[in-house]
Amino acid sequence: MTAMERVCSFIKDAQTYYLATVDGDQPRVRPFGTIHIFEDKLYIQTGRAKDVAKQLAANPKAEICAFKDGVWLRVAGELVDDDRIEPKKSMLDAYPSLRAMYDPADSNTEVLYFKNAKATFSSFTAAPETVEF
Repeated sequence: MTAMERVCSFIKDAQTYYLATVDGDQPRVRPFGTIHIFEDKLYIQTGRAKDVAKQLAANPKAEICAFKDGVWLRVAGELVDDDRIEPKKSMLDAYPSLRAMYDPADSNTEVLYFKNAKATFSSFTAAPETVEF
């Protein structure tokens, strides 16, 4: 299992992660659930009409955090918008419940992948472990 696959699996098992962005000088954090590997990149999904999409367009630096079984994972990096239909379709195929709100061909569906990602697994009982992809 690659480092990226391990990160993706942890987040899927946790079911919810929290995405942090900035809005000017104000941090913003909200829960997310979509995480997906496509073409060896780790993707998330949102809607272009949402504030989070506008914040990431202005400043692509972001961090996500998930917690499961006494271990937390933080993934920091830049989120890059991928406007191709293929990653949108792949994401929506992985999360079919989103098709009620999103379509790969609509102008609202946005998928973003991590660039220069640094993921750190931490707990109170073990030394942190960092992986990059």
